[in-house]
Amino acid sequence: MCDAVGNAGRATRILTWYDTHARDMPWRVGPADRAKGVQPDPYAVWLSEVMLQQTTVAAVRNYFTRFLSLWPTVQDLAAADDAQVMGEWAGLGYYARARNLLKCARAVVALGGFPTTRDGLMQLPGIGPYTSAAIASIAFDAPETVVDGNVERVMARMFRIETPLPAAKPEMKARAESLTPDLRPGDYAQAVMDLGATICTPKSPACGFCPWNRDCQARAAGVQSTLPARVPKAPKPVRYGIAFLARRADGAWLLERRPDSGLLGGMLGWPGAAWGDVATESPPMSADWQDPGVEVRHTFTHFHLRLGLRIAQVPADAVPEAGLFQTIRPSDLPTVMRKAYDLARSTLPD
Repeated sequence: MCDAVGNAGRATRILTWYDTHARDMPWRVGPADRAKGVQPDPYAVWLSEVMLQQTTVAAVRNYFTRFLSLWPTVQDLAAADDAQVMGEWAGLGYYARARNLLKCARAVVALGGFPTTRDGLMQLPGIGPYTSAAIASIAFDAPETVVDGNVERVMARMFRIETPLPAAKPEMKARAESLTPDLRPGDYAQAVMDLGATICTPKSPACGFCPWNRDCQARAAGVQSTLPARVPKAPKPVRYGIAFLARRADGAWLLERRPDSGLLGGMLGWPGAAWGDVATESPPMSADWQDPGVEVRHTFTHFHLRLGLRIAQVPADAVPEAGLFQTIRPSDLPTVMRKAYDLARSTLPD
């Protein structure tokens, strides 16, 4: 009983804090509008949650706004051209999300709308335990527990969970579940995430401004800045490759679309052999390939990439063995391919 009363008080305090300090984000219905009866758009909530996976709020804002301007409804997105969607996603990373975005939009349209429960949402392509809980909570005010990295940090400090991540995740989830209220669960979920993002930050948490500072066991022990603990990560391996960038006399570039499955799946890129322990020469056509003596360095989730370049100017009637010549918008390229483009442009004459 005491725990229930204490948890109710904690929910009240953080919701009061959220009502004043909620972050202004383009996909969010703020507490003032919620109080007036404005309901979140499940489409906007879903789109933002997919974009925010493994990505920062700052990086997502412009992408989200552009997607909504191009495809204002889930029906619009479901009817969109795959290549255009992949192009607009370029630079946001984790490209399997973009492929699943289209699959999910089309599944939602076939269903006649978004499911309103976590279990129902889990049946959609690309929606896992976290995303389904977040959509159910934020869009439909279901009392689901939403646990992202910010929430894990708050729980680790509130309850002084010293077990290192990832082994600590089940305890963090259980603690978060114990605090989730039936009243305003969507606002509560966003409040805890905002608390972690703005107050209970990884370094130098601003405990004096925290609505839960009296409850925080880590603060009481003076160890808040050391939590959550983490198992040291193994060093990332290095892979090598060579990208072939050919510009035709009319300004078109030789590109290929990568297979739908795998890294950068479905995205435009430069021809070349698969990346591996050594760089393999695999030119897509006969040309006077030049080595500019520079390389692209890029880091993916699981490895570092060192990508050598081969650059050529070719005649207007050049015929490649692989890929197609086409004009491009650099913004349509994933980040690593755009880095290669920028280096190539700096070495080729205008």
